[in-house]
Amino acid sequence: MAVIRNTKQRQAIREVFEAAGRPLSAAETVGLARRKQKALGTATVYRAINALVEDGWLVPVELPAEPARYEVAGLRHHHHFYCRSCRKVYDIEGCPSDFISFTPTGFELEAHEVILYGRCDKCTHAA
Repeated sequence: MAVIRNTKQRQAIREVFEAAGRPLSAAETVGLARRKQKALGTATVYRAINALVEDGWLVPVELPAEPARYEVAGLRHHHHFYCRSCRKVYDIEGCPSDFISFTPTGFELEAHEVILYGRCDKCTHAA
């Protein structure tokens, strides 16, 4: 486990993730954290994110052909919605189906991930 010093910068980064309520890219994190700590460097944010992942406080959210997003660890099982307009990722609570029924005979299902694609409500109303 990484030893994470509780600096003002890292505290601002933690607060950004806690307040966001959705997965954030490193670039989104930089922008939001700079509202709290003006002099926050991009490299500092990337190092902090890596340390928080290593420490288990953040987990990566991987989407095909997209930069990783990160969210606070320990959330209940959920899936994600990707807005093709603003490129933000949102949490979808719960699980829509019993995926065991899709598993081929003789196979053992260990995990699954569902990603919905479309436009978020803000982008839909702006169009």
